[in-house]
Amino acid sequence: MEQKCKKCLLLEAGEKAAFKTVSDYLETVDRALFADDNTRKQRLEICRDCDYLISGICLKCGCYVEIRAALKDKSCSYDKW
Repeated sequence: MEQKCKKCLLLEAGEKAAFKTVSDYLETVDRALFADDNTRKQRLEICRDCDYLISGICLKCGCYVEIRAALKDKSCSYDKW
């Protein structure tokens, strides 16, 4: 039986369908609304260390962290970034 990672981002957690949905959504968003790649990566690293991350979802606000981290006008519900 394959064990899924719980404290990971979507793809790492084996959530391929959800990852595709998130990726498809982000493709529809105006690129001007995106944070730069460095900022996005830093945000996701902070999320990876957070106790409220479960399979790519923030338990505080219920968001997909990959969407929140990608958009420049978003912030962490716990003010970690």
